[in-house]
Amino acid sequence: MRDPRLTEQRNPASTHIDEMSPLEIVDLVNAQDREVAEAVGREREALARALELAEDAFRRGGRLVYVGAGTSGRLGVLDAAEMPPTYGTDPLMVQGVIAGGYEALVRAQEGAEDHPEDGAAAMDAREVGPADFVLGIATSGTTPYVHGALRRARELGARTGFLLCTHPSDELRETHDVVIAPLVGPEVVTGSTRMKAGTATKLVLNTITTGAMVRLGKVYGNLMVDLQVTCSKLQDRGERILMEMLDVERDEARRLLAGAGGHVKTALVMGRTGLDADAARARLAAVDGVVARVTAGEVV
Repeated sequence: MRDPRLTEQRNPASTHIDEMSPLEIVDLVNAQDREVAEAVGREREALARALELAEDAFRRGGRLVYVGAGTSGRLGVLDAAEMPPTYGTDPLMVQGVIAGGYEALVRAQEGAEDHPEDGAAAMDAREVGPADFVLGIATSGTTPYVHGALRRARELGARTGFLLCTHPSDELRETHDVVIAPLVGPEVVTGSTRMKAGTATKLVLNTITTGAMVRLGKVYGNLMVDLQVTCSKLQDRGERILMEMLDVERDEARRLLAGAGGHVKTALVMGRTGLDADAARARLAAVDGVVARVTAGEVV
């Protein structure tokens, strides 16, 4: 019987890929990849709902927790790991849970995905609760570890979502607060979901966390002003942001950034208002960290 999951079907465009030249292979893969963004775009309303759920979780003091296995799990861990350096968040605010644990990040632990009880245990270990939003990632839609984790998360009162790249069942839609299903079609190499499905997953996760961070005031204009300087690259980026937004030279930007303890948003408010670091932090706290409200004079 033919597998009904899109992720396991054969792609008619690549049935002779093993006979193609290097350039033909590149052109084929690229043509298939161009379909991914369109598929994600068709899920715009579900994506917006997931963004709202993540934002609400953060505002309630909760967390966004990704759960996946294999490529899906690794992409969740990657997105979570990029939040603290990019937006200055607490490392616990966005978390990635992968079947098989840390070892599975660098070496496949294929059997780890088959145990729903391990997914449930991971939710217990993280003390998931009503303030949290747990997003399961399983591009095939069937990973037992993910289903076990989401079942337990709902029992613990969390809101849940599911990301897959095949047609979702009615039961799946009825069970979760949001279902995101970008239908990217069969992979170039049958079942190799690290390809189109993996690309779609990264686009979805990027959109959810980026949108939530923007809504939380961690972006001013389109600049990452909640950035915390932790390396020379971020030092340079922070200085350039201040130079552009405050119209100052690099030396002044460096001075402000040092006075703010390496926090760009605080340094920006210091430069705009003449306040010291403590007063700038207090001003930001009064407007939920939204720089535009400080600079617009809503707080005096």
